[in-house]
Amino acid sequence: MVIVGWSPLLIRWAGAPGVAAVFFRNSIATVVLVLPFWWKRRSAGSMVRSAFWMALLAGVSYGFDTGLWSTGITLTGVTNPTLLANTAPVWVGLGAMLLFRERLGTGFWAGLALAMAGAALILGLDRWQSVLAGTGSLYGLLAGIFYGGFFLAGQKARKSLDTISFFWIVLASSTCILGVSMVALRQPLFGYGLSTYLIFLALGVVQVAGWLAVTYALGRLPASTVAPIMLVQPVITAGLAHFFLGERLGPWQSLGGVAVLAGVMLVHRQRAQE
Repeated sequence: MVIVGWSPLLIRWAGAPGVAAVFFRNSIATVVLVLPFWWKRRSAGSMVRSAFWMALLAGVSYGFDTGLWSTGITLTGVTNPTLLANTAPVWVGLGAMLLFRERLGTGFWAGLALAMAGAALILGLDRWQSVLAGTGSLYGLLAGIFYGGFFLAGQKARKSLDTISFFWIVLASSTCILGVSMVALRQPLFGYGLSTYLIFLALGVVQVAGWLAVTYALGRLPASTVAPIMLVQPVITAGLAHFFLGERLGPWQSLGGVAVLAGVMLVHRQRAQE
């Protein structure tokens, strides 16, 4: 999580459109892992078709998640979009109820209410500050929904797929989604400065190192356990943004952030008990 926590700052420092930044991040990681993926599939044999489609779905979800999240970062700063994107455990729980018929206890609904109250407070304050800031935070919240989809699909896919194979399919499919989004949004592929391309490279390295660990965990733990662990990321990111970007949260925004984290932890606790 320490490694992943640097990603929002690097995106902010890149000075490029958010979708372009994560497109380069994912495409670089895809290229780095293509040989390990080929070697793994050569030794592992044929792939289970259902697992492939679930990995593809996870990649599509991840593409929309990172595109929305990175755009929110370029609009309003790194802290609030990253925090709201990590409401994923709430959406994981709701998705498990709707798709897998899992029953949700009182603790889940209390956590949901608390997390959404905190998110509403952050969104309201950012909207009051400026339309741009409010839109950026809203993108972060929407990213959290797709983030939850990534965890749900990933848990299913990882039952039959190894870490490298799953992660490469996710990266390749999300890169395609982001590439199409860049074309639709008319964001440039070339013309950036050397420093921006070096940051893109650093983002790719962070992507490979940090997310291989997350993907490995998806194969050993349920999504409802892995997703809450990711809550460490916005805390680390907020601390880094405070020191390196000078981002300061007001008392009411801090209260909203605490409410979001506390609500998600309630969700995690309820689902862990179940």
